[in-house]
Amino acid sequence: MTEHSNDQERGEVADFDAFFSETTEPRFGAVLRLYEREYVLPTSLPLLFTLQMERVKDSEDPDDIRRLLASLFGPRALDEWAEHGMTDRQLGIVLVWAAANSREPGCLSVADAAKLHDEQEREEGKADRPTPAMMRGASGKPS
Repeated sequence: MTEHSNDQERGEVADFDAFFSETTEPRFGAVLRLYEREYVLPTSLPLLFTLQMERVKDSEDPDDIRRLLASLFGPRALDEWAEHGMTDRQLGIVLVWAAANSREPGCLSVADAAKLHDEQEREEGKADRPTPAMMRGASGKPS
């Protein structure tokens, strides 16, 4: 017996394809400008982004981060941002802002995203780890 004939024997088929196409309008949300390029966020996070966010939260593999960003910003986003000198803090702020504003455009400012990111980092104890910039000190030379 095929899958199709099983559905016919059980009664009406719940057609999610039809439902989603009728109820979901392709809408775009907040726009962010970064390194002279504009990115238009979807109005809800793609499932791929949500699944990968959990998988890569502790990863340091650039390919994991690249795949995560590709679902929102395109396949070259990480490389382009890295070429411009983006820091891990800046990336974190962009992700916090994008996650919030894709759901509800305008709900979180860039400054508030930075505060939220920094608070999360402190709670996780990451803010206390020495970074190369902290070790260089004000002189720009290693201490």
